[in-house]
Amino acid sequence: MASNYEVEHNIQAPAKPPHKRRPDMSSFTSLLHQISPDNDAAATPSRTRHVGPTPVDMAAMFGLLHAQYARLRADSPSAENQRLLESLAAELEADMGSPPDAVPGVPQEYLDGLDRVSTKSLKKGDDCPICAEEFLADPYPLVVELPCPGRHRFDLECVGPWLLGKGTCPMCRHDLTKKKAVEIPKDDDEDELDDVDGLYG
Repeated sequence: MASNYEVEHNIQAPAKPPHKRRPDMSSFTSLLHQISPDNDAAATPSRTRHVGPTPVDMAAMFGLLHAQYARLRADSPSAENQRLLESLAAELEADMGSPPDAVPGVPQEYLDGLDRVSTKSLKKGDDCPICAEEFLADPYPLVVELPCPGRHRFDLECVGPWLLGKGTCPMCRHDLTKKKAVEIPKDDDEDELDDVDGLYG
């Protein structure tokens, strides 16, 4: 049934609501912003600013994420999706029981820099492991590929909160917070110069 606003403005309601299984992470994001060390200290009043998140803050953050995954698990369309959501929920329950003293996830800049997957490379039937909705069901999908060994793909909206809170790939649990060490190859010419200096010095 259309609302008065839709009737007055001749707005046609969509036949089926898009992304009915996408989690609502607004409360999680709001709390994470409040307890994150990346929060602009100048914008935070000194009376509410603290050194880091308290265990209660951390447990609440993981609890909000857990509640969304539990909601998705309740009407999971496949056994594979249900198993993934159960494993994510179990990990979050452990974190709620003994919360870390800092947010272990990645910063927002990391999410902003993730490789976006072009629509052309998505196939019919490819779906997000978290919400289990087909990527191409969205006319403007925002799909990211994680730099984990499995190169797992997710809707950014679904995987973002997990990455911000946990910092691992939800599928393989590869730690995405550690940067790869860049090895600088030793130049052979430097060795020769050292020997030359030894001869004449």
